[in-house]
Amino acid sequence: MTALRTGHPTVTRPGSGVRVTVLAVLRLAGAGLLATNAGIHADLWNLGYRSIPTIGPLFLLDVIAASVLTLAVLGAPRRLLWVVAATGALLEVGTVAGLYLATKHSLFGFTESTRAYLYGQSVWTEIAGTVVLAVLAALARRWGRTGSSGPWW
Repeated sequence: MTALRTGHPTVTRPGSGVRVTVLAVLRLAGAGLLATNAGIHADLWNLGYRSIPTIGPLFLLDVIAASVLTLAVLGAPRRLLWVVAATGALLEVGTVAGLYLATKHSLFGFTESTRAYLYGQSVWTEIAGTVVLAVLAALARRWGRTGSSGPWW
C-alpha cells in the first residue's frame, strides 16, 4: 500500500495505524503509572519516611527514578522504547517486591503495615505499572523493527 506524505511516496504496512495507537496508549498509561508511583513515594517521604534509615533514601531514589523514567517513556524514540519500558517495569516490580517484603517480613529492619497510608494505592499502581510497561516493552520490541524512522509514537 502506498501513501503520500509531504509529497514523498512512503510504504505503509496494513495495521500500522493500530500499532501506533496501541503504543501511544500504552506509553501514556505507563508514564502515568510511573508518575503516580513517584507521587506516592514523594508524599510518603515528605510525611516522615525520610527519617527511616535506608528506607528513606530508597523512597527518594524511587521518586527520582520513576520521575526520570516517566519522561523517558514519553520521549524515547521507538527504537529505544522497549528498553525504557522494560526498565520502568523492573522499577515497578522491584518497588512492589520491596513493599511485599517489608509487609510480610522485614526490609532493612523496617516492617510495614497493610493499614499504612497509601498502601493499597501503592500496591495496585505498581502491579498495573509492571503489567502495562512489560506489555509496552514486548510490543515495542516486536514492532520497533518496522517503521522505526517515524515520529516517537
